[in-house]
Amino acid sequence: MTANVLATVAAWSYGLALAGYLGFALLMALRWRPSVRAALLLAATLVTAVWAAAGLAVALSDRPAIWLLFGVVDVLRYGVWFMFVGNLIAGSRSDKSAPAFPRLAATVVVAAMLASVALLDGMPLSRSLGAQGQRASFGLHLGLSVFGLMLVEQLFRRAHPQARWAIKPLCIALAGMFGFELFLYADAMLFAALDLDIWTARGVINALVVPLIAIAMARNPRWAVEMHVSRNVVLQSTALLVSAAFLLAVAAAGYVVRYLGGEWGRTLQIELLFAALVGGVLVASSGRFRSRLKVFVSKHFYSYRYDYRQAWLRFTSTLSTDSAGQGLPERVTMALADLVESPAGMLWLDDGSGSLRLGARWNVPALSAVEAVDGSLAAFLTRTDWVVSLDEALNDPGKYPGLQLPGWLTTIRDAWLIVPLPSSTGLLGFVVLMTPRAKIDVDWEVRDLLKTASRQAASYLGQLRATEALLEARKFEAFNRMSAFVVHDLKNLVAQLSLMLRNAERHSENPEFQRDMLTTVENVVERMNKLMLQLRTGATPVENARPVDLEAVVRRVCAAKATLDPPIELELSTGVTAAGHEDRLEHVIGHLVQNAIDATSKGGSVTVKLHDDGAFALIDVKDTGTGMSSEFIRERLFRPFETTKPAGMGIGVYESAQYVEGLGGRIQVDSEPGRGTCVRVLLPRGEIRTPATAVAGGAA
Repeated sequence: MTANVLATVAAWSYGLALAGYLGFALLMALRWRPSVRAALLLAATLVTAVWAAAGLAVALSDRPAIWLLFGVVDVLRYGVWFMFVGNLIAGSRSDKSAPAFPRLAATVVVAAMLASVALLDGMPLSRSLGAQGQRASFGLHLGLSVFGLMLVEQLFRRAHPQARWAIKPLCIALAGMFGFELFLYADAMLFAALDLDIWTARGVINALVVPLIAIAMARNPRWAVEMHVSRNVVLQSTALLVSAAFLLAVAAAGYVVRYLGGEWGRTLQIELLFAALVGGVLVASSGRFRSRLKVFVSKHFYSYRYDYRQAWLRFTSTLSTDSAGQGLPERVTMALADLVESPAGMLWLDDGSGSLRLGARWNVPALSAVEAVDGSLAAFLTRTDWVVSLDEALNDPGKYPGLQLPGWLTTIRDAWLIVPLPSSTGLLGFVVLMTPRAKIDVDWEVRDLLKTASRQAASYLGQLRATEALLEARKFEAFNRMSAFVVHDLKNLVAQLSLMLRNAERHSENPEFQRDMLTTVENVVERMNKLMLQLRTGATPVENARPVDLEAVVRRVCAAKATLDPPIELELSTGVTAAGHEDRLEHVIGHLVQNAIDATSKGGSVTVKLHDDGAFALIDVKDTGTGMSSEFIRERLFRPFETTKPAGMGIGVYESAQYVEGLGGRIQVDSEPGRGTCVRVLLPRGEIRTPATAVAGGAA
């Protein structure tokens, strides 16, 4: 490698180290909480960044002064790291020898700095290769690296066994850094000169240990620098390292094949690279590989298997997002399976008839097995709420006392875990998860997470069932309400037919009565046909509203009630029309007139007046009957099933008000006990509305 190429590679190497340590120092400064250890770690990071900058300057210039500066900063870098590790050792155990390590480290650093200034006479980078160096200088650095390794060994040895997990990444990082220094200067001592290839790689080596130091910071909050290393970042970094190692292995294999393949070497190299590329894509896209990588990272870099914030966000997102058209039971199965890297699952739900049936499945074939609610499995899950490992239940039944696995469950291939779905009213169901892509130990953490998640999933399923039950109840309520309206209308029709039958005994020979009887029967048949249509289509009229001659409707209503007492007085204006449905308007007016007659005793009066004020058609039904209190009008009159009649149903006024308001009109009532009642119906004139438009306008 030529000097220019070597200088360029060295510049990139130390530049990468400079960027890594400056970024790490900036991250610590932004989350700073003052303490001695935090200050020492920040100082070590900043000095290492200065050392990397000096190495970059050496790579770009071969002046002796820069090389001398690099050597001094190099020794200072050792010293600050020694002080940080010595401080950790001093606080690791309470023995008497521990506090001596910071003082020992400080003494070694001061002596080394003085020796380095005296021994380093400057060695330009371009002339270092093959030149005789100062063996004493190399020996000094060799001794510093050995002292650093000794400090790391003492730190790990003196740490409490339960605390070694927290400092292990730091020990690995520093051991790697000092070990590489030992290799570099041992080689220099042997050959009396620095190997510039090794020296060039020094920057990258120091940059590679930054993630390990960051992980150690995240594991040791008492170092007083609040640090969080995302699992995704660690996972991606690990995947990147695995990919880099794979590419290096492929490159080496390709070089060997080309070197040994003779005339076929280049062809074999191309074929090998293509096969490696295809294999790499297959591995990278493999769910099993990703699962195993997640398990590896969680097991070796973190004290807990899960990043609970990310796991819970992903779990709730799966439950609440219907991205692929699955129902909630399918999403529950997927969410629970995803927590433990399971590729498939099945959900059994209580069907309300004493059985648990398959309610959802994911990536598994259908199964017709049914489990009794009072069976051994359901009773055990209800009693304990335990997550059952099928391997344990089969190989060591004593761990699950009282549990007898049903035969159909043992026939499911790859069945792994049974997760109960408990609710406040009992066992809602259970989920059977299949063997995960990567081996996972079912420890307390996995069980606690699944138990917590299953309760959340059961609450979703319970809420879904409650919503479905409420919708069904509302459907029955709507049907019952409509039935009440229909019964009310039938009551009026029966009353008309009963009156006709009573009069038939006296007037059956009267031709005019016979004609009125046929007309009444025809009207009743027409009304009953419309009631049957309303039962099939709902309460909303089928036809759109159209102009209705209100004078003809009022006269027809009053003529049908002409034989009743008291007689009805009419004050009708001609040409008054309103948008509506003739039969429904006839029903509304007929009901109001009948109420006025029922409330008025003999000798009283009932008056029906029809007029308009330009915007509305007005129908006034006035009587001199018993009247109503203002409290009854305000709180009870327009509510269903409220009435003052002994045999009334309390439906007529409510139904009439709903229909009139749907047309965009309203009903006004003016009444006083003992002085009678005046009911005014206001119906809009002019634009004809459809029922949907009318309802929207009335609601506004």
